[in-house]
Amino acid sequence: MKNSFDEKVLEEANDWIKANKKVVLATVVQTWGSSPRPAGSRMIVNENGDFSGSVSGGCVESAVVKECFEILKNNKLFKKIEFKVSNESAWEVGLACGGEIEVYLEQIN
Repeated sequence: MKNSFDEKVLEEANDWIKANKKVVLATVVQTWGSSPRPAGSRMIVNENGDFSGSVSGGCVESAVVKECFEILKNNKLFKKIEFKVSNESAWEVGLACGGEIEVYLEQIN
């Protein structure tokens, strides 16, 4: 099933690339337990700090943006990151009832 929100994110990524901006695509590849966004959800981040889409919420999403900047800064091609949250600290990072999320980051052009 196609998600029109995520399709628009990819269209915007294409526009940024055509404007010669460096872009990282973040994609939720797996979730366990509670997760605000399902597997397949996408977010893009460019070198200017612009971002579009969503892969989670709260501190998880801001951590993903930081990791995207690191990929661009260090000219890496990809990275996989994981967030594991116990029920006690779940609200602090944006995973409301605890859970885990795995996000794949890749520089696209």
